[in-house]
Amino acid sequence: MTAGRTRVDPHVKVLDERVVERARESGVDTLVYAPHFTRLPEIRERADRFSTDEVTVVPAREVFTGDWGNRRHLLAVGLSEPVPDFITFEAALAEFDRQGAAVLVPHPEFMNVSLTRAEVSAYRDRIDAVETYNAKLFDHQNDRGARIAEAFDLPTFGSSYAHLRGTVGAAWTEFEDDVRGEAALVTALKEQAPRSVVKRTDPATRLRRLVEFAHLGYENSYGKLDRLFLSGMEGTHPRHIAYDGRFDDVAVY
Repeated sequence: MTAGRTRVDPHVKVLDERVVERARESGVDTLVYAPHFTRLPEIRERADRFSTDEVTVVPAREVFTGDWGNRRHLLAVGLSEPVPDFITFEAALAEFDRQGAAVLVPHPEFMNVSLTRAEVSAYRDRIDAVETYNAKLFDHQNDRGARIAEAFDLPTFGSSYAHLRGTVGAAWTEFEDDVRGEAALVTALKEQAPRSVVKRTDPATRLRRLVEFAHLGYENSYGKLDRLFLSGMEGTHPRHIAYDGRFDDVAVY
């Protein structure tokens, strides 16, 4: 961390010793760990286990709101209680607000999993930042996010969105102040602290983007089949016993 500044990768899906070491070598101070379909207690335990003096790991949840045909992803940082997937969009926002979490919009208008321009406009007062650079996406896709953030005067962030270890360090959000730690990061996001989006554009990074895109194909084919039909009820399903019926009235399945 340079004096008074903090490099944060606000969205990674993988975490182990090699990921943390890669972040350290890239100068990233904080990783926000938000794996798919994993409950908050498990995320938090793993974040605590792999945090070091040099790299802080902050737990977060990318919540899948709505059903598979009309799902919208929201990234929540600063949750104190678990929030399941597959609840209504409004219910997710209400729960984030109740817990005081920062609400981020990852990969806007990407495929059928992201908030549209119209949805960002409608909920702009409840959104703390919009992703304008995602190392997994191509320039024209990232440009859409940049135009949306500019149109509605919303703060920005950039991330590696790493599903594979090698992508860590490809992009980050650099805050002008020291925002290490979960509470400090949530405050910085909610208070629109000054920041800039930094990305690497070397040939190796561009090649890793192609590898990440190939991995996306796996996730949306066999990975999706496994989740839906082979693995039983997800731990983040709203009707899972862990939620004790709290979300039954807003569950979409």
